[in-house]
Amino acid sequence: MSVQVIDGRACARALKQSLEADVAGLRGEGLGIGLATVVVGEEYGSAAYERRLRRLADELGVAYSPQVLPADAGQDQVMARISELNADPGVSGILVLRPLPPHIDETAVFRAIEPRKDIEAVHPENAGLLALGVPRFVPSTAASCFRLLDTWLDSVGEDRADFYHRSLIVVVGRSNNVGKPAILLGYERQATVVSVDEWADRTTGIGRHTRWADVLIVAAGKAGLIKAEHVSENAVVIDVGINPAAGADGRVHMVGDVDHASVAPRVRAITPVPGGVGPVTDVWLLRNTVTAARLLAGHPTDEARPSLPTARPAPTFQEAS
Repeated sequence: MSVQVIDGRACARALKQSLEADVAGLRGEGLGIGLATVVVGEEYGSAAYERRLRRLADELGVAYSPQVLPADAGQDQVMARISELNADPGVSGILVLRPLPPHIDETAVFRAIEPRKDIEAVHPENAGLLALGVPRFVPSTAASCFRLLDTWLDSVGEDRADFYHRSLIVVVGRSNNVGKPAILLGYERQATVVSVDEWADRTTGIGRHTRWADVLIVAAGKAGLIKAEHVSENAVVIDVGINPAAGADGRVHMVGDVDHASVAPRVRAITPVPGGVGPVTDVWLLRNTVTAARLLAGHPTDEARPSLPTARPAPTFQEAS
């Protein structure tokens, strides 16, 4: 089988073009837009993400305010910084980068974010709206997985609604910012969705579930978790993983949760790492920041909601005679 590599950078470029028009529109209305990231300590994935966001915000002309706290910062320091950003009229979107140090109460931090500035939908109010199918914001990574799937389906001439209605989506990983939102987006597209995590690999074996997947979304945070024996030959694989690995030259580089070398020759389509989900996630986060700026200015919008396929007609049932 000749695998198709789903180009995240090309998808991100197209999304960025529409975002540039949105940013210009905000300026034309006299509205400001600003993104603030909060990092506590040093972690490879967070640092890489922060660098990408800084570069993208600069390219789009969006004010960017990185808030970096030491790893030993106390809960009160983190909460005070969130409070400052909530009150700052120049900040329309707040992103707290994971992971937080173990001594920080993550739930309390997320509850402290002003919901209209909570561009990753980690505040309970926004998480609840997402679960009800009426999201204010859709977490950027989960949204990007489906943006890539939609773009790929269009490129191969498949009808989105038909594909999702007949597909089994298996999501590996149950994090609040990726796995759980991806499950909900799969439900909204009326696919059959199965949720597993790496514990299945330690018990019944993860392949027992993943080998049935038409679409496999892997966001477990474990390098090389998914190998050739874990996938079917017709699967579409979306690799969300960002894991540091030492290359032959001794330099650290990113690898995914999927063993690309063994899986790619076996499946129908796959996203690379880097160059897959990451670039789209970056742009989507800025897209959510634009939506937040409009909400804060009193302009309700549903732009953060990903496009969904046409709803499947409700089935009709006949009584047996």
